[in-house]
Amino acid sequence: MKIAMGIILTGGKNNRLKELSLERSIAAVPFGGKYRAIDFVLSNLVNSGIVNVGVITQYNFRSLVDHLGSGKEWDLDRKNEGLFIFPPYLSEIGTGWYKGTADAMYNNLTYLARSDEEYVVICQGYAVYNMDYTPMIEAHIESGADITLACHTLSDFSITEQRLLGMVEIDDAGRITDLQEKPLNPKGESCSMGVYVIRRTMLIELLKDCAAHGYTEFVNDLLIKNVGTMKLHAYRFGGYWRPMSTIQLFYRSNMELLDPRVRSELLMDRRRIFTKVKDETPAKYNEEADVRNSIVADGCIIEGTVENSILFRGVKIMRGAVVRDSIVMQGSSVCENVSLRNVILDKDVIVTSGKQLQGDREWPLIVGKNVTV
Repeated sequence: MKIAMGIILTGGKNNRLKELSLERSIAAVPFGGKYRAIDFVLSNLVNSGIVNVGVITQYNFRSLVDHLGSGKEWDLDRKNEGLFIFPPYLSEIGTGWYKGTADAMYNNLTYLARSDEEYVVICQGYAVYNMDYTPMIEAHIESGADITLACHTLSDFSITEQRLLGMVEIDDAGRITDLQEKPLNPKGESCSMGVYVIRRTMLIELLKDCAAHGYTEFVNDLLIKNVGTMKLHAYRFGGYWRPMSTIQLFYRSNMELLDPRVRSELLMDRRRIFTKVKDETPAKYNEEADVRNSIVADGCIIEGTVENSILFRGVKIMRGAVVRDSIVMQGSSVCENVSLRNVILDKDVIVTSGKQLQGDREWPLIVGKNVTV
């Protein structure tokens, strides 16, 4: 859809994913065997016909930039339009770090100004979902709203999880009457998905006004302060949606991928999810291998038992090892007679022979990158 361009916000420093986000932004956190979190929103934009996409990075963006490259895997390596990456930069009058989401977009105002699409789809890069933005843009135009927010019903989110989201109240006409960011006492059962549609020229004017008043945050300073004066509309999305905002949600969404219904909606829909391609040999299962209800990526070698788990590329499960309800990321090795349950191993971890590691479904045990246990 050439009528719209996209902006992906990859977020600031966040320690809620523990060791997984120490050296990478949440948008770059691996997911589901071969993906990164940003693959979903980026694929959503491309599948919606949006091919002018800006990615605004902040902390620990090296891994993210390496993953995105030129945008070839998403057909965004174009002479005109395509993928643009905007890391923070030093200047004579600035420290380089973006002070917030509004400040990040304001510091890249020339990108918005030189684009000619009429509308902008602003997205957070850390949520997992498969969505066509075209109906949302059409609903925005038809409603005459100033800004349209994608909203999701929280029937299966705990109160603790709701406290980390933007909660909205919606009237019968679909207008948002109240918006609270990370409230201590959440009201209602709908949340903002962090997806917004707005006219490009209006966004430019709002960002300039924010900068003039010293405001830095898109949600707190622009949306919440203008709920009563601007026309904010809700677009309800009823599909699968999970934000990677806590280690519990990260673990839960990976485990939910083992459900054929979730996997079908998320990955096997006609709208494909694209990711960086790596040439790996097929997974190898030796005679002793016993694998049940698991996702196994290319390049894995399995000699032990794997149940209800997700193995990323190049993982080795050696003879006598038992891996249950766990996530083992790229290049990790689980040696002989090891037992893992409710464990997350980051990339290139080695668990030496005979070790037993066990976490809890609510608090999985995490082992950081390049660690030998």
